[in-house]
Amino acid sequence: MKTTSPRKQRKQLYQAPLHKRYKIFSAPLSRDLKKSHGIKTLPIRSGDTIRIMRGERKGMEGKVSGIDRTNYRVSIEGVTREKVDGTAVPIPIHPSKVMITNLNLDDKWRKEILKRKGKGEEAKPPEEEKLEKEEKRKPRKKKAKKEKKALLKTAKELGDE
Repeated sequence: MKTTSPRKQRKQLYQAPLHKRYKIFSAPLSRDLKKSHGIKTLPIRSGDTIRIMRGERKGMEGKVSGIDRTNYRVSIEGVTREKVDGTAVPIPIHPSKVMITNLNLDDKWRKEILKRKGKGEEAKPPEEEKLEKEEKRKPRKKKAKKEKKALLKTAKELGDE
């Protein structure tokens, strides 16, 4: 039975084993990736390109340089803070505050995960889908006879006046 108690929820989060923490590290995919892979979310891995969606650094984009599963934080290249002594330190960001914009598909297991979860190889790149949609569009129907008659009547009335 799952618990609804906030205290027990927090306890489960803090004491979660690594294989469960991996799933908690999921982030939503961008629109293009959703269409092409047929999946809404995927766990973040190092090498993925992500965009920050919340906080001071909203809109910044970069590659994932490291993942801290013990503290539930992700570090991104280019997102740093300068310390008093002048050294740059990466800013840790929670995975729920980011969106994956580009996947790192060097790993064969990740490709298998995509096939299993989504459309996999059946999926088409976003450009091909757009072309197909444009070809399928039907031309607009011509105005109905009633509308034409109404237009003619109003034109005659204006001409009589």
